[in-house]
Amino acid sequence: MKELILGGARSGKSAFAQRQALASGFAVTYLATAEAGDAEMAARIARHRAERPADWGLVEEPLALAAALRAHATPDRCLLVDCLTLWLNNLLAAGDTTLHQELDALLTTLPTLPGRILLVSNEVGQGIVPLNPLARRFRDEAGRLHQAVAACCDRVSLVIAGLPLTLKEQTA
Repeated sequence: MKELILGGARSGKSAFAQRQALASGFAVTYLATAEAGDAEMAARIARHRAERPADWGLVEEPLALAAALRAHATPDRCLLVDCLTLWLNNLLAAGDTTLHQELDALLTTLPTLPGRILLVSNEVGQGIVPLNPLARRFRDEAGRLHQAVAACCDRVSLVIAGLPLTLKEQTA
Protein backbone atom coordinates (compact mmCIF):
# COMPACT_ATOMS: atom_id res chain seq x y z
CA MET A 1 0.00 0.00 0.00
CA LYS A 2 1.30 3.41 -0.97
CA GLU A 3 0.04 6.64 0.60
CA LEU A 4 0.77 10.27 -0.21
CA ILE A 5 0.26 12.55 2.81
CA LEU A 6 -0.03 16.23 1.93
CA GLY A 7 -0.38 19.29 4.13
CA GLY A 8 0.89 22.78 4.73
CA ALA A 9 3.68 23.78 7.07
CA ARG A 10 3.02 22.61 10.65
CA SER A 11 -0.23 20.95 9.55
CA GLY A 12 0.49 17.70 11.41
CA LYS A 13 1.28 15.66 8.30
CA SER A 14 4.53 14.18 9.64
CA ALA A 15 2.92 13.23 12.96
CA PHE A 16 0.03 11.62 11.05
CA ALA A 17 2.51 9.71 8.86
CA GLN A 18 4.34 8.47 11.94
CA ARG A 19 1.06 7.25 13.44
CA GLN A 20 0.28 5.45 10.17
CA ALA A 21 3.73 3.83 10.23
CA LEU A 22 3.27 2.64 13.81
CA ALA A 23 -0.21 1.30 13.02
CA SER A 24 1.14 -0.71 10.07
CA GLY A 25 2.62 -3.28 12.46
CA PHE A 26 5.73 -3.45 10.25
CA ALA A 27 9.31 -2.59 11.02
CA VAL A 28 9.76 1.06 10.01
CA THR A 29 12.56 2.75 8.11
CA TYR A 30 12.50 6.53 7.93
CA LEU A 31 13.90 7.96 4.68
CA ALA A 32 15.00 11.54 5.33
CA THR A 33 15.59 13.89 2.40
CA ALA A 34 16.69 17.00 4.31
CA GLU A 35 20.24 18.27 4.44
CA ALA A 36 21.56 20.39 7.30
CA GLY A 37 22.72 23.44 5.36
CA ASP A 38 22.74 25.69 8.42
CA ALA A 39 22.52 25.52 12.21
CA GLU A 40 18.76 26.03 12.34
CA MET A 41 18.15 23.15 9.90
CA ALA A 42 20.57 20.95 11.84
CA ALA A 43 18.55 21.65 14.99
CA ARG A 44 15.30 20.78 13.18
CA ILE A 45 16.77 17.49 11.98
CA ALA A 46 18.01 16.67 15.50
CA ARG A 47 14.57 17.46 16.96
CA HIS A 48 12.85 15.21 14.39
CA ARG A 49 15.29 12.38 15.15
CA ALA A 50 14.59 12.67 18.87
CA GLU A 51 10.83 12.50 18.28
CA ARG A 52 10.96 9.23 16.31
CA PRO A 53 10.93 5.80 17.96
CA ALA A 54 14.46 4.57 18.68
CA ASP A 55 13.89 1.22 16.93
CA TRP A 56 13.12 2.82 13.55
CA GLY A 57 15.78 2.53 10.89
CA LEU A 58 17.10 5.69 9.24
CA VAL A 59 18.28 6.30 5.70
CA GLU A 60 19.38 9.80 4.75
CA GLU A 61 19.09 10.33 0.99
CA PRO A 62 18.78 13.84 -0.43
CA LEU A 63 18.79 12.90 -4.15
CA ALA A 64 18.59 9.19 -5.13
CA LEU A 65 15.24 8.50 -3.48
CA ALA A 66 14.08 5.80 -5.93
CA ALA A 67 17.30 3.83 -5.39
CA ALA A 68 16.92 4.10 -1.62
CA LEU A 69 13.31 2.93 -1.81
CA ARG A 70 14.28 -0.06 -3.97
CA ALA A 71 17.11 -0.95 -1.59
CA HIS A 72 14.95 -0.92 1.55
CA ALA A 73 11.41 -1.90 0.51
CA THR A 74 10.34 -5.37 1.59
CA PRO A 75 6.87 -6.91 2.03
CA ASP A 76 7.15 -6.68 5.83
CA ARG A 77 8.57 -3.13 6.10
CA CYS A 78 7.05 0.34 6.19
CA LEU A 79 9.11 3.08 4.55
CA LEU A 80 8.27 6.64 5.59
CA VAL A 81 9.67 9.31 3.25
CA ASP A 82 9.78 12.80 4.76
CA CYS A 83 9.61 14.82 2.63
CA LEU A 84 9.13 14.98 -1.11
CA THR A 85 9.27 18.78 -1.30
CA LEU A 86 12.67 18.92 0.41
CA TRP A 87 13.80 16.23 -2.03
CA LEU A 88 12.42 18.29 -4.93
CA ASN A 89 14.31 21.34 -3.64
CA ASN A 90 17.53 19.30 -3.60
CA LEU A 91 16.88 18.12 -7.16
CA LEU A 92 16.26 21.65 -8.42
CA ALA A 93 19.60 22.69 -6.93
CA ALA A 94 21.31 19.69 -8.60
CA GLY A 95 20.19 20.74 -12.09
CA ASP A 96 17.67 19.76 -14.74
CA THR A 97 19.32 16.49 -15.77
CA THR A 98 19.34 15.13 -12.21
CA LEU A 99 15.83 16.51 -11.61
CA HIS A 100 14.31 14.71 -14.59
CA GLN A 101 16.24 11.47 -14.05
CA GLU A 102 15.27 11.22 -10.38
CA LEU A 103 11.63 12.20 -10.93
CA ASP A 104 11.32 9.56 -13.67
CA ALA A 105 13.05 6.99 -11.46
CA LEU A 106 10.64 7.64 -8.58
CA LEU A 107 7.54 7.41 -10.76
CA THR A 108 8.81 4.20 -12.39
CA THR A 109 9.85 2.62 -9.08
CA LEU A 110 6.93 3.55 -6.85
CA PRO A 111 4.33 1.18 -8.37
CA THR A 112 6.72 -1.79 -8.10
CA LEU A 113 7.61 -1.48 -4.42
CA PRO A 114 6.47 -4.08 -1.87
CA GLY A 115 5.38 -3.26 1.68
CA ARG A 116 3.90 -0.07 3.06
CA ILE A 117 5.16 3.23 1.61
CA LEU A 118 4.25 6.59 3.19
CA LEU A 119 5.28 9.74 1.33
CA VAL A 120 5.00 13.09 3.12
CA SER A 121 4.97 16.34 1.15
CA ASN A 122 4.14 20.01 1.56
CA GLU A 123 1.16 21.32 -0.34
CA VAL A 124 2.43 24.66 -1.66
CA GLY A 125 0.00 25.41 -4.48
CA GLN A 126 -2.78 27.09 -2.53
CA GLY A 127 -1.08 30.41 -1.94
CA ILE A 128 -0.40 33.39 -4.13
CA VAL A 129 1.71 33.21 -7.28
CA PRO A 130 5.31 33.78 -6.15
CA LEU A 131 7.14 36.82 -7.53
CA ASN A 132 10.45 34.95 -7.86
CA PRO A 133 10.95 32.73 -10.97
CA LEU A 134 12.65 29.95 -8.96
CA ALA A 135 9.82 29.95 -6.41
CA ARG A 136 7.26 29.74 -9.23
CA ARG A 137 9.16 26.83 -10.76
CA PHE A 138 9.32 25.05 -7.39
CA ARG A 139 5.57 25.51 -6.90
CA ASP A 140 4.84 24.24 -10.41
CA GLU A 141 7.18 21.24 -10.12
CA ALA A 142 5.71 20.36 -6.70
CA GLY A 143 2.19 20.44 -8.13
CA ARG A 144 3.16 18.17 -11.02
CA LEU A 145 5.04 15.83 -8.65
CA HIS A 146 2.05 15.56 -6.31
CA GLN A 147 -0.33 14.77 -9.17
CA ALA A 148 1.96 12.06 -10.56
CA VAL A 149 2.67 10.50 -7.15
CA ALA A 150 -1.02 10.61 -6.20
CA ALA A 151 -1.82 8.65 -9.37
CA CYS A 152 0.60 5.91 -8.19
CA CYS A 153 -0.79 5.75 -4.64
CA ASP A 154 -3.61 3.71 -3.17
CA ARG A 155 -4.44 6.45 -0.68
CA VAL A 156 -3.96 10.21 -0.65
CA SER A 157 -4.57 12.18 2.55
CA LEU A 158 -4.59 15.90 3.20
CA VAL A 159 -3.79 16.94 6.78
CA ILE A 160 -5.00 20.28 8.11
CA ALA A 161 -4.76 21.25 11.80
CA GLY A 162 -3.70 17.70 12.58
CA LEU A 163 -6.85 16.26 11.03
CA PRO A 164 -6.52 13.92 8.05
CA LEU A 165 -8.96 14.09 5.16
CA THR A 166 -8.88 11.14 2.77
CA LEU A 167 -8.85 12.40 -0.83
CA LYS A 168 -8.37 9.02 -2.50
CA GLU A 169 -8.85 5.48 -1.25
CA GLN A 170 -8.39 2.44 -3.47
CA THR A 171 -9.05 -1.01 -2.11
CA ALA A 172 -7.62 -4.14 -3.69
